[in-house]
Amino acid sequence: MKTYQSMSKEELTSLKTDLEAKYKKFQEMGLKLDMSRGKPSVEQLDISMGMMDVLNSDVSLICEEGVDCRNYGILDGIKEARELLGAISEVPADNIIIYGNSSLNIMYDTVSRSMTHGVMGSTPWCKLDKVKFLCPVPGYDRHFAITEHFGIEMINVPMTTDGPDMDLVEELVSSDASIKGIWCVPKYSNPQGITYSEETVKRFARLKPAAKDFRIYWDNAYNVHHLYEDQHDFCLEILAECEKAGNPDIVYKFTSTSKISFPGSGVAAIATSKNNLADIRKQLALQTIGHDKLNQLRHVRYFKSLDDVHAHMKKHADIMRPKFEAVIDILEKELGGLGIASWIKPRGGYFISFESMDGCAKDIVAKAKDAGVVMTGAGATYPYGKDPHDSNIRIAPSFPTLDELKQAAELFVLCVKLVSVEKLLA
Repeated sequence: MKTYQSMSKEELTSLKTDLEAKYKKFQEMGLKLDMSRGKPSVEQLDISMGMMDVLNSDVSLICEEGVDCRNYGILDGIKEARELLGAISEVPADNIIIYGNSSLNIMYDTVSRSMTHGVMGSTPWCKLDKVKFLCPVPGYDRHFAITEHFGIEMINVPMTTDGPDMDLVEELVSSDASIKGIWCVPKYSNPQGITYSEETVKRFARLKPAAKDFRIYWDNAYNVHHLYEDQHDFCLEILAECEKAGNPDIVYKFTSTSKISFPGSGVAAIATSKNNLADIRKQLALQTIGHDKLNQLRHVRYFKSLDDVHAHMKKHADIMRPKFEAVIDILEKELGGLGIASWIKPRGGYFISFESMDGCAKDIVAKAKDAGVVMTGAGATYPYGKDPHDSNIRIAPSFPTLDELKQAAELFVLCVKLVSVEKLLA
């Protein structure tokens, strides 16, 4: 098989004519498919419907601590919810505060609190001349949107197969006191599906920041989201490593059941050191009298243990795996060996990270949209929406049906070929 780069101008021109004819047929089909976000499918939502039946007017709504969950109280969340979210997060229940339905909301609150009131007595960020965050790229667009919203300067840190480039992280964090945080998705990262190596986690735990209020924002979004029963990635638990390294306060660990139970109606939590928890409670006690304990109770009565969560996640994997494999198969069959693209086959998480030739991603996504397939905007996986290479595209296979997904993937690879040919001819 010839690479596109090795083709003559005549061969590329002929190929372009053929690809344009195929693309026109797709346009005539009137497709309306959405692959823009990692939304669970209807089938995935259906497997949690039993949760709607565990609470009713005939059952006791008293939690283990003897508190009526219909009433006020328990700022940190009910004990059994802290134990369940602690088990999912691999941390003790005493290190957990349960919030509402969204870990993104906790991250926003955490940045906001740091801006207005500082971190554990430090100067509020809003009173500083400059505040910066490190952003492993490609990364999660909603993380970057939070720091951009607060006017925080974002610095790109390249991802490697082991996680962020730790040489660069260590150099920047130790030399610049205006760097106050780093965004991390340590397991099955968004969008690449990379899991941080043991050495990377240990290096994070041993960081020596110039800023005493520097924190690692450890978004544990996909800890139990494996695609393969026999191929689970392993990620070292960060809180314990920070404790061992004498750095107990350096990390905030976020988790939620959003893609375990119902997105937007799950339970979210922060896990961190006792000192950080005490600092957080000061604000939380003013912000709320307590989050939704009935939803917490609903979750723990449905998921009685971590084993139940794992069994439930196997059902999710059985729905997701064929979709991921269908996309990967089409990418390999249609683009393998052409020299115009690369991608990572993940073992968990919600995305496939795709790299086109430099300068092609925006045009590929635009062409797909013009033929009826909406994808995450090119550039979204970088701060300020600016991919310096215009090459990364996040593919989200979860929401469409398998047949729709195959159709969308066929159109996508056609757009990749067509844009690549146009680029080479130009």
